[in-house]
Amino acid sequence: IPVGGAPCSSGDKVHRTRVFSSCRWSSAPSLPNSCLHSSKMSEVENTFRKFAIYGDTSASGNDMTGKNFSKMCKECGVMDGKAVTSTDIDIVFNKVKTKGARTITFAEFQQAMKELCGKRFKGKSPEEALQAVYDLIEGKEPGSVGATKATKVGGVERLTDTSKYTGSHKERFDESGKGKGLAGRQDLTDNSGYVGAYKGAGTYDQKH
Repeated sequence: IPVGGAPCSSGDKVHRTRVFSSCRWSSAPSLPNSCLHSSKMSEVENTFRKFAIYGDTSASGNDMTGKNFSKMCKECGVMDGKAVTSTDIDIVFNKVKTKGARTITFAEFQQAMKELCGKRFKGKSPEEALQAVYDLIEGKEPGSVGATKATKVGGVERLTDTSKYTGSHKERFDESGKGKGLAGRQDLTDNSGYVGAYKGAGTYDQKH
């Protein structure tokens, strides 16, 4: 009954029913979309942009290639190799991207996450699954996997390879890489009668 106590006409009832119904309908799927404007979604978008420009300094960060999308899903844990495989990632990428395009936008990326979250987090509601996927992505950066290993191989291993030493440093180690100790650091007097560094030293008496 409207203000003033006047009874509602049938037209008013229909109008109010439609308004109520439309509000109820529009509010049902609003939970996943409401998070798009939160601080969490900003962090997810930052991660998207970091992975979007990975390996391409000229990239704008507004769209992402299939290769970088797969890298992001793998490094962030969206692709676990069981519930979500690399094949699933490729299928979803091709499904959400614009026909003929080679990249996806952030909006298309969000749609891809909605497609994948149900597979990655089975048993959760669509809203909970989507939030869980975004929790995996939030705050992540590309290129962290394997970086330390590459540095070790390229730098430390080269410095500790005695076969590549030259000059006086080379004389401190034998052919197997074992240190010679004092003999490798000082010039010791050799009274054997053989020329220094002669490899056949000590073999004459054995032969004659």
